[in-house]
Amino acid sequence: MSKLKLGIACSAESRNLYLGKEDLARLAKIADVVIEEYDVPSDWVNIPVNPKVEAKFAQFAKDLEVLIVFHGGPRVTKPIFDAAKKLKFVGELEGDRFAGRIDVQAAKEAGVVVVDTTHSSSWPVSEWALALALMGLREHARFRDIIAGKAMSHHDYRTKPPARELTGKSVGMIGFGHIGWRLREFLVPFRNEILAYDPYAPRELADALDINFASLEKVMTCDVVICLAPDTAKTRDMIGDKELALLTPGAVFVNVSRGGCVNVPALIAKAEKNDAWFGLDAHNPEPIAVDSPLRQMRNVFLSPHIGGMTVEAQPRFFTLMVEELERWHAGAEPRAQITDRVIAGRSGK
Repeated sequence: MSKLKLGIACSAESRNLYLGKEDLARLAKIADVVIEEYDVPSDWVNIPVNPKVEAKFAQFAKDLEVLIVFHGGPRVTKPIFDAAKKLKFVGELEGDRFAGRIDVQAAKEAGVVVVDTTHSSSWPVSEWALALALMGLREHARFRDIIAGKAMSHHDYRTKPPARELTGKSVGMIGFGHIGWRLREFLVPFRNEILAYDPYAPRELADALDINFASLEKVMTCDVVICLAPDTAKTRDMIGDKELALLTPGAVFVNVSRGGCVNVPALIAKAEKNDAWFGLDAHNPEPIAVDSPLRQMRNVFLSPHIGGMTVEAQPRFFTLMVEELERWHAGAEPRAQITDRVIAGRSGK
């Protein structure tokens, strides 16, 4: 089997951070790899197109069969596909789950497979979601008392234990993609009833993973509610006053996905009632405003959107892409393809 002609486009900094030597060696067994460095600024999904850079990029891609892009690399536009007639596979390492650096429609028209391995960060995000849920059930406010220097003893809480267990509780997931699948694995020992709201997830997953799909309203009534939805036109402000009012007394609400999914004034108003617990890793805006009332609330635990940022996750983006290429080169389909269903989830249609 002949080797693939494969190109990688990224910044010098990203090249050093993401491309591990062992993974490059694995890739070299099936491909002749060339790397070209760029410095295109972006925020994952808003990638400016510079005609001069695009022309240079088209020249780089014209003889390639595989093109991999990530931070610093240019956007893969229709002119790139028009120039790269041999291109069969294009991938993005960290495209916010929707290959934001790739014109997916142009790729489809050119008959090019698109793969996004952003789900490397889904593993640590699911761990952090579990941690925030557990801290909420343990009524995490007491860490503030410790920091404030208050005298505390576990004997103070014998008459009214300030904590509950996750075992046997109902867990609702808003969005059921890679993070949800991984989180569901972690929840198995806790014997939870799991309900998920996701209009785009294949319904066969319910039987395969022993969960149930339900409406957003039903999911919001679970003991623990975890927002895992991406930022799309349809998910922005999807959780507002009406939805938050459905939280049961003492419920735990966790957001480890995107701050824009939750209406901020509604979130603040609900938290101020002090009848639920919140673990928030995602904020709107980001970072969370310095004067946000959420910073001072005893029933709110905050982290600075670091759920997916771990030592292990960063190089794994490329590891997963190499695995996808090995799979595809051997004649199997990549697992993290950007399909019509995924595109529907991005557009909200």
